[in-house]
Amino acid sequence: MSHTRIGFIFVSVAVIFWGILPIALKLSGGFIDPVTLTWFRFLVAFVVTLLLQWRFGALRQFIGLTQGDWLRLSAAGILLMCNYTSFVYSLDYLSPGTAQLNFQTAPFYLAFGGALFFKERLTAVQLSCFATLALGVLLFFHPSLDTSASNASQIGFGVLIVQFSVLSWTSYALLQKSLITKLSPNNVLLFIYGLGIALMAPFSQFEHFELMSTNDWIIVCFCAANTLIAYGCFGQAMKYWPTAQVSAMLALTPVLSFVANAIVVKVGWWPQVFSADILDGWSLLGIGLIIGSVFAVQIWPVYQNKRAYKHQE
Repeated sequence: MSHTRIGFIFVSVAVIFWGILPIALKLSGGFIDPVTLTWFRFLVAFVVTLLLQWRFGALRQFIGLTQGDWLRLSAAGILLMCNYTSFVYSLDYLSPGTAQLNFQTAPFYLAFGGALFFKERLTAVQLSCFATLALGVLLFFHPSLDTSASNASQIGFGVLIVQFSVLSWTSYALLQKSLITKLSPNNVLLFIYGLGIALMAPFSQFEHFELMSTNDWIIVCFCAANTLIAYGCFGQAMKYWPTAQVSAMLALTPVLSFVANAIVVKVGWWPQVFSADILDGWSLLGIGLIIGSVFAVQIWPVYQNKRAYKHQE
């Protein structure tokens, strides 16, 4: 199987799991704080990843790391912790859809970070696709952008929290990519999970676990599994695909979040927590632009490679 297909599979799984994650995070806010939830997610991911890496003999990669590598690993871990906790906090002020909208600056930061730090080339066509992608995201969520409401200050504060989360996540992702030649993505995440467990333990409120119901445990365990699967697949995707292509696929995440929210509302689950998003013609046009832009960013490099191959012949 080619690297292109492998990368596509990994990033698709990551996008699907991240798309449905805000539903669970919104529900978790009723019975556990973000730091304790993140600590538990890291604990589960650490145990499973450690067992897998030990089973396949991959832990020896840590032996040859330099002091600079350890510093980059530590910085990546702290940044990912900031991303996790701050995004959950933002859901106290924003709906899952609005939070995902504001998080969609991440693909742009990630793509331009790849061009700046890893010299990945962005063509004029790809830049145009990112522009239409931004327009599509704005159109898709335009009903959520009305700041004339009485809760405008609350929304503004939530947006600031999300942007802090975005910058933390983008910096983590770029640091992880810089370590690919030294460590596998799973080993990078293994260290981050272990660091997170140690640093967040003093700030976690473990008494929450004693008060949780069976349904609460299901939600928390889903969040933990989501961490393990989504970040594991994202790390592998960054290994096989250029940063710009990965970042473009991530723009599909809010569309999936909208679909997940619509299904929850339609079925009638947790009506006191979730309400239907407003979807009109402009929102549908936004969906079309998002999907079309993502498709174009993925297809253009393949077209260029085939064209270059024919010229060589």
